[in-house]
Amino acid sequence: MANLIVRNIDEAVVVALKKRAGQHGISAEAEHRKILEQALLRLPRKPFAEVLRQIPNVGNDSDFERIQDDRASQIFD
Repeated sequence: MANLIVRNIDEAVVVALKKRAGQHGISAEAEHRKILEQALLRLPRKPFAEVLRQIPNVGNDSDFERIQDDRASQIFD
């Protein structure tokens, strides 16, 4: 693994990093690694509208209407 040194960080950023690390119960260094991994290695999320557009058209709404079956209610009574 490589080492990374970051210099000239604003004190407010350092304080926020330490606070966040404390909330997660890890060291500031571990929190720093976690933030970098999340920012750089996670795949970008697609907007919900784009996901919906990718759903194939599989029929009309009426094809999926719920039919009331009285027999099911008799079984569980």
